[in-house]
Amino acid sequence: MESSRIKIKESERIDDLERNGYKIIQDPKRFCFGMDAVLLSGFASACEGGRCLDLGTGTGIIPILMEAKTKGSYFAGLEIQPESADMARRSVILNNLESKVEIIEGDIRSAAELFEKASFDTVTSNPPYMIADHGLKNPESPKAVARHEVCCTLSDVVGAAALLLKPGGHFYMVHRPFRLVEIMKEMSEKKLEPKRMRLVYPFADKEPTMVLIEGVRGGKPRLSVEKPLIIYSEPGKYTDEIYDIYGY
Repeated sequence: MESSRIKIKESERIDDLERNGYKIIQDPKRFCFGMDAVLLSGFASACEGGRCLDLGTGTGIIPILMEAKTKGSYFAGLEIQPESADMARRSVILNNLESKVEIIEGDIRSAAELFEKASFDTVTSNPPYMIADHGLKNPESPKAVARHEVCCTLSDVVGAAALLLKPGGHFYMVHRPFRLVEIMKEMSEKKLEPKRMRLVYPFADKEPTMVLIEGVRGGKPRLSVEKPLIIYSEPGKYTDEIYDIYGY
């Protein structure tokens, strides 16, 4: 790694991604990626030579992990916050991925103006989960933008994916189960037919905390519900499947 080519700010740190020797720059004062992003990168796929786009990429974690895990040829990340976009670009340079991964600063609501319509094989997103006014104290903070629908709504994300995917292209998203009815409705209305779903549980006897969902642009109605993904086998110990997804 050529860390000498980039500047690491005082509040930032470099974390090991346990994949291909890749690392990522993060700032705990802003927002660090969580397990949801890693699980999405394990749930999503990209065809050989495929073009992939991540909406609301944050630190760039999903494009970098997708490059490591798939045979896609081009990975773009769209991010509205300038500081996060800059951090993601520096992570791309840190991993010598400039020829395959590109970070674009811009608004999801203007995505169809930033990219050619129907030009991607895969679109991923780990969008804000919470409705904008739900417990929101500082709407301008980086963490608020990442967690609350301040800069985009669920409808904006699904709509952008529908415009940018090729016919038959695949959309992958991680979200919260309490919004599952809304998710299905938005995807169906925008012709991103839900095709595969997996619920994620912290423990086998607890309620699910995440849902992974795949849709196909112009797909026929038929939903496959996969077996539950359990995070912990006991307190403090991941299940074997989680270790495999992380690459440990």
